[in-house]
Amino acid sequence: MAPGDTDPTAVGSGFDPAPFEAITFETVAEGLRFPEGPVALDDGSVLVVEIERGTLSRVSPEGTIDVVADCGDGPNGAAIGPDGAVWITNNGGCFSYFDVGGLLLPGPVPDTYTAGSIQRVDLASGDVETVYTECDGRTLRAPNDLVMDGKGGFWFTDHGLRLERSADRTGVYYGRCDGSGVTEVVFPLDGPNGIGLSPAGDRVYVAETYTGRLWAWDVDGPGSASGSGLMPPHGDLLHAAPAQDYFDSLGVDGDGNVCVATIQTGGISVVPPHGGGRFAFVPVDDVVTTNICFGGDDMRTAWVTASSTGRLLRCTWPVPGLRLAHTG
Repeated sequence: MAPGDTDPTAVGSGFDPAPFEAITFETVAEGLRFPEGPVALDDGSVLVVEIERGTLSRVSPEGTIDVVADCGDGPNGAAIGPDGAVWITNNGGCFSYFDVGGLLLPGPVPDTYTAGSIQRVDLASGDVETVYTECDGRTLRAPNDLVMDGKGGFWFTDHGLRLERSADRTGVYYGRCDGSGVTEVVFPLDGPNGIGLSPAGDRVYVAETYTGRLWAWDVDGPGSASGSGLMPPHGDLLHAAPAQDYFDSLGVDGDGNVCVATIQTGGISVVPPHGGGRFAFVPVDDVVTTNICFGGDDMRTAWVTASSTGRLLRCTWPVPGLRLAHTG
């Protein structure tokens, strides 16, 4: 199905893709080493993780890049916590990287891989604390993305490892910012990546990379979710990529649209909150477009990480983005 095509009786048929078709981007920063996890700050700067470099970095509105902290291994996602610190999902250095025609691309798990973790970074000092390394006695494999819920905790995905002839079965977890523990909420998933919450915080969305599927569950409370699916993972299938695309991280805008970074075609797939088959596609000139966040006084500035070309992009979004929860 092409972008915009739909069954007129579908649940999401009221969604209009037209406003997203005129979006253009400008490059704010380049030379980043596989940027991901953008977080827009109130002063106009943007935090990003540089996965290949192993750092949390800050990009000024003028495009200057400064390292905030050396996280080591593979910092993959970032979010501001209730304590004002930056919480990091670290994949343990689960990717090697290689250059293909000037594009930096992720490759197989290297011998230097350690293990996944959840880290806490003090923005003022740059100090890095490892908060979690396991759940129920099982080592975190490759934590990928996270979102704060405003209730003292955060939802996160573990992407897992894909080896030559085997792959991990992983899922969705809930961590508490007081350090009291991690709960496994959804299992199993195939390469879970992006994660976000609806504007009301009553739905959690998760993108699977290799299947190109976007799932949704009802949030029943901190660390509790349910869906209508008969078979595990019991979620509601919101959207499936129509081409041979991979899904990466995601953001949710103020209208509740789930904006999923899409790899291979390169861009952002904009899916209405109840699916229904209709969606918009915003092209980005990077086949490995990995994430989106929103900021600015009116929340209409969208920041997109173009990872294989090492750039942070900016555009004006047709609707205000969702202001993320920090407190709790």
